[in-house]
Amino acid sequence: MALDHRTDLNSLGFAKAPADTRVIVAMSGGVDSSVVAAMLAEEGYDVIGVTLQLYDHGAALAKKGACCAGRDIHDARRVAEDMGFPHYVLDYENMFREAVIDEFADSYLAGATPVPCIRCNERVKFRDLLETAKDLDADCMATGHYIQRKMGATGPELHCAADGARDQSYFLFSTKPEQLSYLRFPLGHLASKADTRALAAKYGLPVADKPDSQDICFVPNGNYASVIEKLRPGAAEPGEIVHADGRILGRHDGVIHYTIGQRRGLGIGGLEEPLYVVKLDVEARRVIVGPKEMLSTRIVPVREINWLGDGGFADAPERQVSVKVRSTRPPREGILRPLSETEAEVELLTPEEGVSPGQACVFYETDSTRVLGGGWIWRGY
Repeated sequence: MALDHRTDLNSLGFAKAPADTRVIVAMSGGVDSSVVAAMLAEEGYDVIGVTLQLYDHGAALAKKGACCAGRDIHDARRVAEDMGFPHYVLDYENMFREAVIDEFADSYLAGATPVPCIRCNERVKFRDLLETAKDLDADCMATGHYIQRKMGATGPELHCAADGARDQSYFLFSTKPEQLSYLRFPLGHLASKADTRALAAKYGLPVADKPDSQDICFVPNGNYASVIEKLRPGAAEPGEIVHADGRILGRHDGVIHYTIGQRRGLGIGGLEEPLYVVKLDVEARRVIVGPKEMLSTRIVPVREINWLGDGGFADAPERQVSVKVRSTRPPREGILRPLSETEAEVELLTPEEGVSPGQACVFYETDSTRVLGGGWIWRGY
């Protein structure tokens, strides 16, 4: 691919020919990252594909759609062979367990609702793998995430994907500015997943019709509790299900089987009012339930903040922002009030239901696609 003579930059933003630009592509074995690798290889870049083995995939071979399981490693390798670029599999199993799985288990046991995919991006893919890419003398690293990197007045900015239904900004808020300088997201501008699959078919990729993964890669069938019990034997200690007014309504087989906002499967049928899990008291082994209005939250405490906006995070006493408190919820208008460089309070202009410790709270510029950063919700009021 020829250089753009208006800017003398190639499509990845470097002032040299694609053949002289080395790019590491993080390949999960799915259609998204495979298309990225194939696209860049066809454009003439010096592509190296890397797939991470993140956990013992022996037990996952029978599970469809799990990221980085044995089948996926095979699929990534086939794409690399077909497109004619080198491919490596790196054993990050110990790293992944220490950086992601252990915290996931401990957070769940503490009554939180963790989001391990964010920690995986933050601590494994965008930290450890990124350093490996630099060790391989790569100019940048590309992934199949649906998010956009745009150049702003003070450097690269993170923006939502063009396809709102595929946007992954919630899972990438903790990307550091220096990481953003090195990362590239070639799919972020596509209008839909159908466009990605059309490109896969165009390149003749064997994964063109491969289904998307739905679950957390190390949690078969979305059964969190069974994974926690294996990781932390004895974690599922029984206790009481208690109404917020103090009435004991029943027994449970372990707090780890419940999440904030849950209504179904509580095992306390026969009551006139619908009840929801409103709090998990881990120390007392109590699941506390109450009416739906008890789930409404207006004040959200946030810590471990990563700031991607202009200037220092604590430079302004408050900012008008849009926020997401769950990946599946639309952004809500709010006021962001810094308490320090890493802690803040978010006031939601409209109360949100089911705000849970362990989830991320991601900040967006109002009337814009720009991601300003975010942090972790750490306790409820």
